[in-house]
Amino acid sequence: MNAEAVNPASPGPVTPQVSGAATPAAPRRKARPRIDLRRLGRAALLGSAARGRLPDAISHVAEAHRAHHPDADLEPLRRAYVLAESSHRGQMRKSGEPYITHPLAVTLILAELGAETTTLTASLLHDTVEDTDVTLDQVGDQFGAEVRYLVDGVTKLEKVDYGAAAEPETFRKMLLATGNDVRVMSIKLADRLHNMRTLGVMRREKQERIAKVTRDVLIPLAERLGVQALKSELEDLVFQVLHPEEYAHTRELVAENAARADDPLAAVADDVRKVLRDAGLTAEVLIRPRHYVSLHRVSRKRHPLGGADFGRLLVLVQEDADCYAVLGELHTCMTPVVSEFKDFIAVPKFNLYQSLHTAVARAEDGQVIEVLIRTHQMHKVAEAGVVALGNPYAAPAEEQAAGDGERVDPTRPGWLSRLLDWQRGAPDPDTFWSTLREDLAQDREITVFRPDGGTLGLPEGATCVDAAYAQYGEDAHAAMGARVNGRLATMSTVLKDGDTVQLLMGQDPASEPSREWLEHARTPAARIAIQRRLAAHPTPAPAEATAAPEGDGSPGQQAPRPTGDGPAPRPASADVLVDRPGATVRLARCCTPVPPDEITGFAVRGGVVTVHRAGCAVVGRMRGAGRQEVGVSWGESSECRVTLLAESFGRPHLLADLTEAMALEGAEIVSATVEPPDRQRVRHTYTVLLPDAARLPALMRAMRDVAGVYDVSRAQPQPTGA
Repeated sequence: MNAEAVNPASPGPVTPQVSGAATPAAPRRKARPRIDLRRLGRAALLGSAARGRLPDAISHVAEAHRAHHPDADLEPLRRAYVLAESSHRGQMRKSGEPYITHPLAVTLILAELGAETTTLTASLLHDTVEDTDVTLDQVGDQFGAEVRYLVDGVTKLEKVDYGAAAEPETFRKMLLATGNDVRVMSIKLADRLHNMRTLGVMRREKQERIAKVTRDVLIPLAERLGVQALKSELEDLVFQVLHPEEYAHTRELVAENAARADDPLAAVADDVRKVLRDAGLTAEVLIRPRHYVSLHRVSRKRHPLGGADFGRLLVLVQEDADCYAVLGELHTCMTPVVSEFKDFIAVPKFNLYQSLHTAVARAEDGQVIEVLIRTHQMHKVAEAGVVALGNPYAAPAEEQAAGDGERVDPTRPGWLSRLLDWQRGAPDPDTFWSTLREDLAQDREITVFRPDGGTLGLPEGATCVDAAYAQYGEDAHAAMGARVNGRLATMSTVLKDGDTVQLLMGQDPASEPSREWLEHARTPAARIAIQRRLAAHPTPAPAEATAAPEGDGSPGQQAPRPTGDGPAPRPASADVLVDRPGATVRLARCCTPVPPDEITGFAVRGGVVTVHRAGCAVVGRMRGAGRQEVGVSWGESSECRVTLLAESFGRPHLLADLTEAMALEGAEIVSATVEPPDRQRVRHTYTVLLPDAARLPALMRAMRDVAGVYDVSRAQPQPTGA
């Protein structure tokens, strides 16, 4: 069965919120009392369930549901309860309570968050298919396809093995089980919350195992889905199990603060109400106590804690514009802490969260009070996330028809969409798990802007590599560089919140990503795409691995390294005649000789002969090292590989125009690098393949004719004495 535990006292703080409108006499809001699950259990067995009459056992669910959906039809809930109660009758939890108390409690959690009727109906039935003789077909016949779909998804989630050995597969199975429907995950989160509330009779080791999985898997998911109310309580419950001593200390701090005679939060709340009342702004001002984990984090940074550290002020208004009006009044009439201001209304978080964050300092003692400003609708979404969005598939009939039968989800957060793409694209479970764990560990996201006005949501610390794959998917393999805020930048450049990023893309659809990009990729989408491409097209190791001197490039610049920046180099044995039958010939990358350059060759490990231009600096070092010199000459084939240096002034679309000009001359770009600009001058290095060496002068002229390019030259070898 799904839920096995007993019902100890809830560990979380049960401090009612202090509230008040911007009026002189604001009544104290009463907190909803904790539901007595034992009483619910007795009502489940003894309460009336006559047709058309709501059973007493679900009266709390109905009350919470009607608070969010006044016109909701409660008949499906009545019928679902009757089926669940009769199916689970005789089943008991380990605590001795009737099992029906568990689906009732899970449904009440979701009802208080504002879930719609279909979700609540499925929640009441979520264990019937797994634990009783009820079948999915029966659920579908009695309650419809949507409820059947949700119950099936939750049932599949129950079969996921959360053991340590199964971790890499856990998320993949969970996502497949949800069928892309966030309501399935919402029911699962509420189910886990009730089980965590009732963990007391478990053995200590089992409590810790469940708490660790909740911490590592379900709390990050609750955060990504925006269900802050569930996330906060789950964090406190896990905190109590895994860190009992620190939890007890934090609880003592809360008790000591509650016994204080003065409350700076209450005083500032009164001041805020007066400021807003005088400004003619209708607002509700609440004191939101920090939950235990949040307070524990604050206590590790600040010691001793001040009274203002135990909570934050929440200001609720009706319209978006009122949020900014409140902010203006607070910053005008109080001392703002400007560094604490964040606008998540103009740029919402990835999990749908919207709010203004600011802070003001008390004149008396300088204590800083954090203030959250949002509309009532924003607050509902901030607390309940995707649960507050209702049925995500209630699209107009024409929109559903246009989907070719595919389920439409207009409200699904972008993160979940990306997550589903990652699990489909990961080459193996371990890759998916490791990259996803990194993403779940990120608790902040930045927003960067595209030149067309669109935005990209990326984790803090993301680079241009991440931006490329976020915007172009697997086409980002062809990325050659980027412009960040108008300036050329490398793909490894770390982006900041608010940056404008223009990706510079090559034209070759068969381009390979650099293996070095893996070191700079922070998102699962980028890492998975790069790893999959590199696994499908492995780059062979160079045969002359010991000939390190060949890496030397032109003065002041390292020559492009063949570590995945382009396709594997082509053998050049057809272009060069060598005085050693059967030897493999390779043109040196340090000087890229082409006909009719004067050339010489050296024998290196593996029977390979490397060919250099006679004036190449490496030639002197190879001779000095005693390398055997081999006679070489150009053959009849005139295909050549050459490295060109282009110098230009920076301008929009320069790379696109330059690569297009090269393609028109028949040049195949093998690799390319763009250095950061220096006094608005940009240096490009291209290694290209030409079908005929005679085309080289025309290629260089075409490159010089591109607007902004003022010089194009061959990569010159260093002097022998260098």
